[in-house]
Amino acid sequence: MRRNVSQVPKEFMVVELLIEKPQAECDSTNNNFELHLHLGPHYRFFNGALHPVVSQTESVWDLTFDKRKTLGDLRQSIFQLLEFWEGDMVLSVAKFVPAGLHIYQTLDGDDLMLCEVDIADGEDIFVWNGVEVGGIQIPTGGDCEPLLLNVLSLTPSGEGGECQQLIESPRVFPSNAQLGTVFSALAIPEGVVVLISNTESIGEESWTTVPKEDLKKTFREQGLRNGSSILIQDSSSDNSLLTKQGKWITGVNDTDWLQVKNLCQLESEEEQVKVSATVNTVVFDIRIKAIKELKLMKELAENSCLRPIDRNGKLLCPVLDSYTLKEAGLKMGSSLGLCPGKAPTSSQLFLFFAVGSDVQPGTEMEIIVEETTSVRDCLKVMLEKSGLSGDTWHLRKMDWCYEAGEPLCEEDATLKELMISSGDALLLTEGKLPPLGFLKVPVWWYQPRIPSHPWKSRQDQASCTFSQGGDWRAASTQGAPSDGHAEGSLLFLGDVDISEDAALVELKSQAMTLPSFSEFCIPSPAFLRAWTVDSKRPGRLLRFHHQQLKEYKLGRRTEICLEPLQKEENLGPQDMLLRTQMRLPGKRAYTLPMDMVWDTARGSTAGSLRQRVADFYSLPVEKTEIAKYFPEKFEWLPVSSWNQQITKRKKKKKQDNLQGAPYYLKDGDTIGVKAKKMSENIAHYFEMQNLLVEDDDDFSTVRDDIAREKQKQLALGKKSQEALHVQSSDVASGAETPARPRGPEASLSIHVGSFR
Repeated sequence: MRRNVSQVPKEFMVVELLIEKPQAECDSTNNNFELHLHLGPHYRFFNGALHPVVSQTESVWDLTFDKRKTLGDLRQSIFQLLEFWEGDMVLSVAKFVPAGLHIYQTLDGDDLMLCEVDIADGEDIFVWNGVEVGGIQIPTGGDCEPLLLNVLSLTPSGEGGECQQLIESPRVFPSNAQLGTVFSALAIPEGVVVLISNTESIGEESWTTVPKEDLKKTFREQGLRNGSSILIQDSSSDNSLLTKQGKWITGVNDTDWLQVKNLCQLESEEEQVKVSATVNTVVFDIRIKAIKELKLMKELAENSCLRPIDRNGKLLCPVLDSYTLKEAGLKMGSSLGLCPGKAPTSSQLFLFFAVGSDVQPGTEMEIIVEETTSVRDCLKVMLEKSGLSGDTWHLRKMDWCYEAGEPLCEEDATLKELMISSGDALLLTEGKLPPLGFLKVPVWWYQPRIPSHPWKSRQDQASCTFSQGGDWRAASTQGAPSDGHAEGSLLFLGDVDISEDAALVELKSQAMTLPSFSEFCIPSPAFLRAWTVDSKRPGRLLRFHHQQLKEYKLGRRTEICLEPLQKEENLGPQDMLLRTQMRLPGKRAYTLPMDMVWDTARGSTAGSLRQRVADFYSLPVEKTEIAKYFPEKFEWLPVSSWNQQITKRKKKKKQDNLQGAPYYLKDGDTIGVKAKKMSENIAHYFEMQNLLVEDDDDFSTVRDDIAREKQKQLALGKKSQEALHVQSSDVASGAETPARPRGPEASLSIHVGSFR
């Protein structure tokens, strides 16, 4: 006999709750893992790998997920999280390599649990369309993993080319490309000798000559890996940096040397000299010896330093006098510049910096500061040296491509705490950063081509008319037929500084106080709809007025556009906002778009959407045809109720979900509507109601045809350019994606203790 819950002693219930809580926490800890989502639109492909467009922090989203769920559940959760996503969504395992981010394996099998598809805790998942990123086809798989190699060569320097300067150039090659592609990539003529070494330290390298027939082998077949070196030298030259045994030497008469140039702007008998040294020689000794051999003033011993010169002739960070060549990372045969001024001490930083966004190599300025200097004080010193003033500047890191990186937001933090090192480059950027916990949000005004929006400028307000009640027939008669698709115009209003803890309605209120907003007649923030801006068009709908901005996960570069409304709007979490357009048969054109709210609580099926559209336009549901518009491809995809998918593994039917493949329906999408041909009596009735019918499956317009043709011509032109300029692309793109290798199986022993 079971006892009623009310008969259970309270002490037992408390004990049971105390047991269940740790069990739930333990269950969550053991079965949840963290994934790092890398969003394809936030990346670009160059130098053989993927790199973030803005910064690493803004390109990666962290997601905690239950590994007992299926891959399909993960895909659906990511799709709901990324409301701005359009088109196919492919999930691939990616890893960071020295060259950047590389995609290894595409995840397949939506019915498989995550623990079955070999996803580890902390895995990097790349979210993309499975083909290209930024218009460039991406090679995937372990076979074409990019290798970052050091390519070394000798070039004549000085008068008459008597001296040989060693030039080192980092290069990225697919591991399945032929070794001979080095020639085409570096524009090197034939008749040279290629030598390879797989050790990282040049001082300890043993070089091997590559026979001519082996140049057709791949980098991987030659045993090259990240950090390996390739030495290229002229086969007809007697100037070699190698002994017959393949050991590294860089000197006259088989001794080691460095080349020191006089950059002190003082006249001397020699412009440059060779100084013999070993890897254990102290930099101070080399500097003093160079001053003597250049016959310069002895006073320079107290006020000069040695700076490495890279292959482009740029002076690098000064080397500390107390370092040995090995500690300083200087290779034999390198070129150094003897420069005026003392080298920084061990507690100081030598930094490069530049002003603005369009930075050209060689235009950077230099500064020495203490590593305990705050970001704010460092900014003041750089402004003073640049001859600039004002408090509307901030610092950003600058990458090796001379592009702006992450801003240094913590102005009170020291450079050491932010891990700024000697030789780093910073960018002086105009614009004051908001305090920590605040956002600087660029706000735009968005005016779609929808006749039901009355809030125009004060000048046009008197002549503004609109249809009440959302009557589509009135909308279709107010304007001429359109071949556009709910497109509108964007007008920049200004920047809003606001706390991340503020609600969306506060952002709207502050935007209404901007000077540029004064020309619009908006009674209250409730008459504004907020979107993120993505590719110069509305992206993700921010639907909840009182939700905090930080919960929307707005990045520091997110822009917002505000759309005027005819009446207050209160969308629920299951409501989807769609732009609908009625097709005008025979003209390949549409009426102006109208907003329609679709409640997806009962399912995001094709039948449900067709019923909602039919009710919205007062059409028989069986005579209603609908299609989704993809503006980036200028294509229409008809929505069918019979698109049930059959999985490859379990051969069972799934209920169609328009929020998944291939429609990926979301807020703001355009839906084309057509009325199919019907009986004469019914058709006559609808024609009397200003409704035209047709029996054609085509949803496209003349504008779509023209745009697709332009895209085709651009693609053909791009392919021809790639055929002329891209090296080893056939090898990289032709590699098939292999299955992800599994670790070797190992025996498992389980020992169970006795508890008797």
